Amino acid sequence: MLADSNYQTLKLATDARGVSHVTLAKPETLNAFDETMIAELSAVFDALSHSHDTRVVVLAAEGRAFSAGADLRWMERASNNSQQANLADARRFACMMQMIQTCDKPVIARVQGAAYGGGVGLCCACDIVFAVPQARFAVSEAKFGILPSVIGPYLINAVGKRQALRLALTAEQIDTARAAEIGLVHEIVEADQLDAAIEKTIVQLLANGPGALGEIKRLFGQLAVAEVDEVVRELTAQTIARVRATPEAREGFAAFLAKRPAAWVKS
Repeated sequence: MLADSNYQTLKLATDARGVSHVTLAKPETLNAFDETMIAELSAVFDALSHSHDTRVVVLAAEGRAFSAGADLRWMERASNNSQQANLADARRFACMMQMIQTCDKPVIARVQGAAYGGGVGLCCACDIVFAVPQARFAVSEAKFGILPSVIGPYLINAVGKRQALRLALTAEQIDTARAAEIGLVHEIVEADQLDAAIEKTIVQLLANGPGALGEIKRLFGQLAVAEVDEVVRELTAQTIARVRATPEAREGFAAFLAKRPAAWVKS
């Protein structure tokens, strides 16, 4: 099983069911990310995506904030670097976001506090977001004279272009109810019920074919909110034709017809 390695900014634990908890562990900086956290998040999500031991990932955080986004000391250091070094740094950030979104396993965000700037981006890169009523969200980059560039596509995919544009232009802080209205948060749960609510979703996910969940993520990642044209029709036809011939699909059909749990459902 995967467990804590020599991470400086994260904690990692995977239980016997294959549920991996990745916890941002820099509460003294409100879990703001710098070069080290970006590298560690990239590495851990790459490992979890390829791990046979992992079925579901929960991204959580210690302290009173989920993530304050980019550490301004890191941003200040980057601003003094050469253009080439700055670009390489930004590309590593972009790679981290992609690693989270394209992780082959479902990723649940456990938002126990504020998420600002890149912290909102982390939420948008996750598949399912639970948040406490007290959480607050802000796409705050413009306040510092920059823009939410790397997280922009994830924000637009999560809430739509016009809502994303308003959040980015105003840098306004919104509460969890508003975040849920626009699609940034899926479910609002009181703090003392947060883990139980997430556990209910974990149980639902574990009941489904692990290969199928990965296929859903890969297929949906290729689909835009747009006309269903010939290219999309062919992609979806090719995908289901391939997947329904897999051993996992055959096991799923057989289990249903035999009225028994599928092989991937642990007692």
